[in-house]
Amino acid sequence: MSTVFEQPVQARLVASAPRTEAVAATLRYDRADPYAVSMAFPPPATLEGVEVSWAFGRELLAEGVEGPAGVGDVRLRPYGDDRTVVEFHAPEGVAMVHVRTAELRRFLERSQRVVPWGREHQYLDWDADLANLLKDRP
Repeated sequence: MSTVFEQPVQARLVASAPRTEAVAATLRYDRADPYAVSMAFPPPATLEGVEVSWAFGRELLAEGVEGPAGVGDVRLRPYGDDRTVVEFHAPEGVAMVHVRTAELRRFLERSQRVVPWGREHQYLDWDADLANLLKDRP
């Protein structure tokens, strides 16, 4: 099984006006960074016109599909029976998207097959990480 996988998801960008706009997004999981997931948005969906990717905890994603989770830059909560709200907080403002909860659960199940819950520490490369930290030291 691949150590990295991506899953396209359909997100609904919630605008300040009472409407939503469909945007493509991509969830990504990499066994080399077993505690994290990322969600990327293509250039047309961003204010800057460049791809934007947000990294956050896999555990946060799992908690957010079940109930409100997060107090920092990324926050999640269920919305109705079949959606999850993902909020991205930045100095420029807040972006809010709705994603089908079933898609998020499918992504989490795939990540669990790559790295089982509670075993993330076994997939960290401590030596490489330490060497990386020390490489620029005099």
